[in-house]
Amino acid sequence: MSVKTPSIIVVIALVGASGYGFYEFGMRHGMQMASNSTSNQAKSDPPATSAKQPLYWYDPMYPQQKFDKPGKSPFMDMQLVAMYPEGDADQGKVSISPRVAQNLGVRTAKVVRGVLRSRVEAIGSVAYNERDVAVVQARSNGYLEKLYVRAPLDSVHQGQALAALYVPDWVAAQEEYLSAKRLTARAAGLGLDGLRDGARQRMRLAGMSDAQIRLVDTTHQVQARLTVTAPRSGVVTELAAREGMTVMAGAALFRINGLTSVWVNAEVPEAEAGLLTPDSAVTARAAAYPGQTFTGKVGTLLPEVNMTTRTLKVRIELANPRALLKPGMFVTVSFAPTGGAEMVLVPTEAIIQTGTRAVVIVTDGDKFAPVDVELGQEAGGQTEIRKGLTADQTVVISGQFLIDSEASLKASVTRMSDAPPAPAMTSEKKDGMAEPQ
Repeated sequence: MSVKTPSIIVVIALVGASGYGFYEFGMRHGMQMASNSTSNQAKSDPPATSAKQPLYWYDPMYPQQKFDKPGKSPFMDMQLVAMYPEGDADQGKVSISPRVAQNLGVRTAKVVRGVLRSRVEAIGSVAYNERDVAVVQARSNGYLEKLYVRAPLDSVHQGQALAALYVPDWVAAQEEYLSAKRLTARAAGLGLDGLRDGARQRMRLAGMSDAQIRLVDTTHQVQARLTVTAPRSGVVTELAAREGMTVMAGAALFRINGLTSVWVNAEVPEAEAGLLTPDSAVTARAAAYPGQTFTGKVGTLLPEVNMTTRTLKVRIELANPRALLKPGMFVTVSFAPTGGAEMVLVPTEAIIQTGTRAVVIVTDGDKFAPVDVELGQEAGGQTEIRKGLTADQTVVISGQFLIDSEASLKASVTRMSDAPPAPAMTSEKKDGMAEPQ
């Protein structure tokens, strides 16, 4: 080993010792300056607790434990928080400075009294009006010789010929009537008028109408064929007749639906069903006819709620004089707004739904407090408040969730303070834990 090696070691030891000395001096000087700064600030600032003295200190993460003086929490690496005495009126309230409220984006609105005018819109499909329907039946047994309407959904007008039937049963009844009529004419005054009346009644029983009987009476000829005509204008929705078939008395041959009025089946949310009443005015618009509206009324609120969509079906009757609306079309229906008595209203966005209750945050300046309310109807962004608020109060409509969370935490701490107190602890640690007093 050379002579230079011990000298190098000595130099390194001297440098290390001098560095530690400078470090120790700097730490002490810095702590002294920090202590002086804290002392000067404490002298210059007015005492914050001159008006109210803290009742105790607590750890927000462990609020059930109280401490008799400030310091560091023995449970968490954080400073204890002071609890000041407050009146009963301030229980559950939260104080927020205007600057903090602005940073949180807190917006408020006035509670007002007014009429909730609801306007409900829904999409519906057009269907036939089942009250504007006629069924054409065969009144007697016979044979269908001629069919004038050959396809379903053909349009017909009232009085139009639909089919021609040959009715054998009519032949015997008419011949009997004509024979009785001739016999009565020859033997006038012999009291044979009852024979003619009985033959007329048998023609009615065979299915002949009074007009057909009069035709036989005036022409003195047997009318063995029946022309079936449309009882009303509309569309043939069912066609059960074919040429050459044998028909029985009472068999349905045609079903005709009118189009002067149609039904619209619309589904509205269950929550808005209470806003609708029968005979309420309705307007409808169809994409096929832009700029044109159809008027009608609510016919029926069907007593059934769709279990999947939670909607209620509404049957609407619309006037359709020009038969523009066709079954199967989609239309947008608007229910006329309904007015009622004045009520307390708040913006719907102010309400906090917790699942078991409804809450709004009421403010009177820089203090905020949650209030339980009972809700009513909702429409147009406004909700009825049946209980809990009065007009001219101010509610929070933005940022209320943060305020409600803070108020709930504060209420929890207050309830804990009302409980039997746990033994107070000093903030000084002893063997890693605070020492009970």
